[in-house]
Amino acid sequence: MTWPGFSNQQSTLLLVIALSLLFCSISLPTHAAEIKGIVLDPDGYPVPTVKIVVTGVKPGVSETYTDSNGHFALANLQAGTYRLHVVLHGFTAEPVTVLLDAEDKRDLSLKLQISALSESIVVSAAQTSLPLSEASSTITIISGAELDARQSRTLDNALAFVPGLSIARNGGLNSLTSLFARGGESDFMLVLLDGVRINAFGGSLDLSQIPVVDVDRIEIVRGPQSALFGSDSIGGVIQIVSRQGNQKRIEGLLEGGSQGTMRARAAASGNTGSWSWNLRLEDTRSNGYTGLAASTGQQVSNDDGRAKHLGFGTGWHSSSGAELRGTGQLSWTERGFPGPYGSNPIGAYISVDRISRGINTRRQFGLQWTQPWPAITNKLRQRTALTLTDFDSTFTSPFGTSDNKSKRTSVRSQIDAVLTNTLDLSTGFEVQRESARSTFITDSNFQQVPVQRWLAGYFGELRVSPTSRLSIAAGVRVEQISRDALASNPSPFAPRPYFNTDTVISVNPKVSLAYLLNRNPSRNQTKLRISAGTGIRPPDAFEIAFTDNPVLKPERSRSLDIGIQQILGDGTGSIDATMFINSYDDLIVTVGNSFRDASQFRTDNISNARSSGFELAIGIRPLTSIDLRTSYTWLSTKIIAIDGTNSEVPPPYKVGEALIRRPRNQGSISLTYTHQRLSGFFETVFRGKVRDIEPSLGSFGGAFMAAGYRTMSIGGTIQLTPWAQVLARIENFSNTAYEQAFGFPAPGRTAMVGIRVITSR
Repeated sequence: MTWPGFSNQQSTLLLVIALSLLFCSISLPTHAAEIKGIVLDPDGYPVPTVKIVVTGVKPGVSETYTDSNGHFALANLQAGTYRLHVVLHGFTAEPVTVLLDAEDKRDLSLKLQISALSESIVVSAAQTSLPLSEASSTITIISGAELDARQSRTLDNALAFVPGLSIARNGGLNSLTSLFARGGESDFMLVLLDGVRINAFGGSLDLSQIPVVDVDRIEIVRGPQSALFGSDSIGGVIQIVSRQGNQKRIEGLLEGGSQGTMRARAAASGNTGSWSWNLRLEDTRSNGYTGLAASTGQQVSNDDGRAKHLGFGTGWHSSSGAELRGTGQLSWTERGFPGPYGSNPIGAYISVDRISRGINTRRQFGLQWTQPWPAITNKLRQRTALTLTDFDSTFTSPFGTSDNKSKRTSVRSQIDAVLTNTLDLSTGFEVQRESARSTFITDSNFQQVPVQRWLAGYFGELRVSPTSRLSIAAGVRVEQISRDALASNPSPFAPRPYFNTDTVISVNPKVSLAYLLNRNPSRNQTKLRISAGTGIRPPDAFEIAFTDNPVLKPERSRSLDIGIQQILGDGTGSIDATMFINSYDDLIVTVGNSFRDASQFRTDNISNARSSGFELAIGIRPLTSIDLRTSYTWLSTKIIAIDGTNSEVPPPYKVGEALIRRPRNQGSISLTYTHQRLSGFFETVFRGKVRDIEPSLGSFGGAFMAAGYRTMSIGGTIQLTPWAQVLARIENFSNTAYEQAFGFPAPGRTAMVGIRVITSR
């Protein structure tokens, strides 16, 4: 049997892996040790459905939940040292370390305290999941509770409050949305949904295509992560983790408001015995802006959009520790493109585009098997994952219709081992097969030809905690990137010669360290972080297809960041400050006739850039009912001369100028308040002026300074019954006229009202 896109040998290997996973489940021996206990709130009352995370003698983390009376139990444990963490938004409890003998039974009482910094599970900062308090990278966690409290309906709205990230949305709801992290390009951030890559071939990313429905948490890890994830994580990783079926739960939401905007959402989850499942659906639509274009005075139309999303997951676990989980996501979006009807600096925009529309279809699936190996040792497990993605895009314009397709299949297998009480090891391999097609990528007969490549990564990571204060993670990944041969195209405008197969091998290390400078019973804690690593991004399909360079290399980054986190007093306040320096090299650039001596090719890896900055995040939670968070980012970016010259860069840029769409100053403030049946929020986001390009002609039209802005939003919820609530919000309630992307007006004052129904048990 041969799998599509795989050779006979590769298909045989995959079949052997699959069969071994199906038949290798071995039950663990029974153990008699036990930990049980109760979780109490600050007033001493039991707290139900609280997550308890356990680390210890086995790789990774284990989870359990308190019952309706606040009790939990961990039975059949083997002898060893365990560490218990309590995960609940807005609260924390001191981690408890328990040393168990073979027949020990321990009874614990864990008391919650109000906290500005909550514990969480992190799956994106190391080769294995670990508690946030033990992570050594720069990480921001946005919980599902935070998203609900702020009524966040899009991913870009959620990420706008994360330091180091800059968002540029080309207009209203569901329009093209780009993300820039720490001065990197818009395709430098890897995004995962339940472990499956969202990015298309070459890292391209549109945040508007990614649903935020029934989310447990969003993890944002800043800095290169290619040592962990290989290509496309050159600037960092965002992981969206859906709620799991740990309890039976049904939620429904229906809301509507300004610009003919409607949103319907439903989610359900549950468990039966060893099985769990979840299902989520969303349908949004908006008429968009229908007023007059500031640049032409014409009536704007074709700004409407619609999105449909269906997500699902199912899981099974055994008492031996074996787990199987499958996930899927189907998305369909359609949106008009009226053009940049806002700022028009050179008068290039002359008419509203009433024809151009885009339709996008996304399908992605993931399957993961976790298998302990008790026949060898109880301190060893294997995780194997298979993912499939298929992205289709159709765009209709006055010049005709074009199609773009991107597909990816990946297999990843990893061994996690606990070597000693203070040392863990993860090692494994990952193989990806990806391809891209487009109406514009053709051969000499004007027939579409695919751009295809293999990516094979071999990785290892050591995690050591020699003391309770110090943790170190050191990893490396060797990436082999092999592009298939590509047919020639003798186009008179951009001729492409025949490309033979090409292979690039890249080694990407990462080292991170976290050290508790002080720790005492008052919970006044200071944590120092240091992280350094490198990243790569292979060329995308158009960069490969429209060059005469047969050996176009991946773009690269190097990064160093140093951070310090201070927990204030009894934990009700936290300050997190980070300084970073990034170097971006081998950037792909059009050479042009003005500096042809720098390269023999039409495009080449000869461009460079640098960025440095400071990130600040402050959280204050003086009472259970009040949560105040603020963030600020100062960013300096600089264009460096291309290789082989002293002062040449592609026009219209100049050496030393700032990169486009990277603001020097930006920040946010978010305040939420909850009291009995009422809750409310206030948030404001500001951005300083920024360099951008002419919106109609791009860089050919020149670079300009785009104005800064400040927006404010408010909203609230009334709990009508234990299962129903009415919610309302006003986004941009000051009706500020602003543009995130130059030339594309953002929505003005937008009012929404709706009803949400939630039942759980």
